[in-house]
Amino acid sequence: MGIRKASALTVAALVAGGVLASGVVTAQATGGSPSPCRARAKACVSLSTKQAWLQGNGTTSYGPVPITSGKPGSETPAGVFRVQWKDADHRSSEFNNAPMPNSVFFTNTGVAFHEGSLRAQSNGCVHLSTTAAKRFFDTLNPGDEVQVVP
Repeated sequence: MGIRKASALTVAALVAGGVLASGVVTAQATGGSPSPCRARAKACVSLSTKQAWLQGNGTTSYGPVPITSGKPGSETPAGVFRVQWKDADHRSSEFNNAPMPNSVFFTNTGVAFHEGSLRAQSNGCVHLSTTAAKRFFDTLNPGDEVQVVP
């Protein structure tokens, strides 16, 4: 109980201090860790910890999973977005027809979750492993909220 109480007090202090938005997602009983995003976001990305989560009903449903994001000059934007569209077999018209399997586009500037290198930084997209990209593709739908935190 002491650990749980300390965690609740820590979260309350972070919310009061403006570090976390109210409604932060809690860990699911099956072992997912809490995300730094608000509860209504269906997907959460932390650029600083290089992790992403799927969320539902106020809990983490999948994750955290490792990500890579935009390199200097092509940074992944932080903010609150909505899934625009999806394409399971997308190829980049901007980057030499590069394959972007299981793409879920969430900005109007072409930023997406998709399968990609977890070692090299991207041109702004959020790279996921093959397994995670498939899970994000299968779970997210147009209109779903995506939150990217610094």
